[in-house]
Amino acid sequence: MIINAITPSIDSAQWLPGAQFADAYAVAIEGVGIDARTATTRMLSRAPRWADALLGLRNAIVAPFGLKTSGAGDQGRFGMIGLFPVISETPEQLVAGFNDHHLDFRLVIDVTARETGQQVTATTLVRTHNRLGRIYLAVITPFHRLIVRSMLRQVADGG
Repeated sequence: MIINAITPSIDSAQWLPGAQFADAYAVAIEGVGIDARTATTRMLSRAPRWADALLGLRNAIVAPFGLKTSGAGDQGRFGMIGLFPVISETPEQLVAGFNDHHLDFRLVIDVTARETGQQVTATTLVRTHNRLGRIYLAVITPFHRLIVRSMLRQVADGG
């Protein structure tokens, strides 16, 4: 299975006006029947051990700065998936994320029909608020790319 970096195709202003960072990755899956919630759940419910270790390290490092380690306090009307409040949901698109004092982020999962199955696209949007947010984004970006690809692989593998 191939996970491709693609140009984000969503309207970032709809989900995070002023976003300074956007990236997107897509994976083709065989067959049909997966919806955006199922795809997101497969992505976020179980991280690879190395990603969990990185998240634990991240949480230990950012705790003294008062940064959030999950969006649990922001639980939206659509509930939570993993650490993230669901902001909006249709069968074809799910938007999760939360705001913090250093940056705001959104994860947008789109499921579209293709000739031989479906495509699942994960788009990340980030709007930084200050120097800490810009530093955090610069440090985390290489890891983010690896984690998103790995977690999209779980969608294609059936979670």
